Amino acid sequence: MIIKKQSIKMNEELIFELDRSDPLAGQRSQFSLPDGVIYLDGNSLGALPITTSARLKQVIEGEWGKELIRSWNTSGWYEMPRRIGAKIAHLIGAQAGEVIVADSTSVNLFKVLAAATQLRPERRLILSTSDNFPTDLYMAQGLIQLLGRGQELRLCNDTEVLDNINADTAVVMLTHVNYRTGRMLDMRAISAKAHEVGALIIWDLAHSAGALPVDLTGAKADFAVGCGYKYLNGGPGAPAFLFVAERHQANFSQPLSGWMGHNAPFAFDSNYTPAEGITRYLVGTQPVLSMTALECGVDTLLHVDMEQLRRKSLQLTDLFIRLIEEYCAGQGLTLVTPQEHDQRGSQVSFQHEHGYALMQALIARGVIGDFRAPDIVRFGVTPLYLRYADIWNAVQIMADILSTRDWDRPEFKQRAAVT
Repeated sequence: MIIKKQSIKMNEELIFELDRSDPLAGQRSQFSLPDGVIYLDGNSLGALPITTSARLKQVIEGEWGKELIRSWNTSGWYEMPRRIGAKIAHLIGAQAGEVIVADSTSVNLFKVLAAATQLRPERRLILSTSDNFPTDLYMAQGLIQLLGRGQELRLCNDTEVLDNINADTAVVMLTHVNYRTGRMLDMRAISAKAHEVGALIIWDLAHSAGALPVDLTGAKADFAVGCGYKYLNGGPGAPAFLFVAERHQANFSQPLSGWMGHNAPFAFDSNYTPAEGITRYLVGTQPVLSMTALECGVDTLLHVDMEQLRRKSLQLTDLFIRLIEEYCAGQGLTLVTPQEHDQRGSQVSFQHEHGYALMQALIARGVIGDFRAPDIVRFGVTPLYLRYADIWNAVQIMADILSTRDWDRPEFKQRAAVT
């Protein structure tokens, strides 16, 4: 069922019918969700898969507790970065040998950005957007300072990217779905323009991997990085992943030459000889416990039809937008997420003058989203475990908070360290 703008007079019976006919309804049972909570922050930290606790206990008590160090060989610990990488490759339109799990998104971005600039040594321009996630810009700034070769980071509006790619561009570094607004960039068109002028493209998939179909191969992407703890449900601080297109793997190098990226780590050679292929992007020893949790999260997605997931995501976000229009009109909310489906990720964001206090009031009532400075209230939509009724109930609670000004209380205005 499509939620059309002209059909904004929603009622509970229509909402419940959407849930009854939802082909993904059974996926909710794969997650541990607390009673009385509507969780709209899966774009910041995914919910806990029900398999994770038991699997971690097995690893801790059995593989670590009994097998001890033997588990590096007997329990597949050594192969985890490549094994989980191959699973993630299935979700982002890549080949198994093009993706590996390691480190954090920021560290992985540093690696691939260094590799990309080395592949275009005659060019100096790195292009990104002014509203890109800050850590991506910080990594670029740090690399430029470290290299000291006159590279320049140039920023533009996310609607002006195509116009700013030119013959001076070495690397285009973009986030597929904007973390604040939920705006999704055209991966194919931008990648094609970069290649047309001889530039390379890096995509940050933190807000798209596991949330919507991604086709890195179809877009001819050069490099990509992504997060394990958002839509992949890998747990707080889960390891990240990176992608290097096969065509670059014979020629690339990366600056963090750690022992797990050596072609024979256990030869303990004092000289670094890089491993072939994607393994070269490993650095230190993998964190087995957190990778175990990540693998559980990734496994929840492997048998899901991503096109079906995308359809539900769009229906849920359409519903959210329409219900806000109907029940919260005139209450100071301004939609910043695109209405157009081909430009929308899996979140809905609004500006509100008192956004932080509003979000704290919502959280106190069991509706968990988050706040992004200076004035964005952000709601992540995870179709695997969200119901249409959750959206309905969340909007009713928000309408009540706005109409009664319940947000205007001192305790909701005290800023916490994490927003």
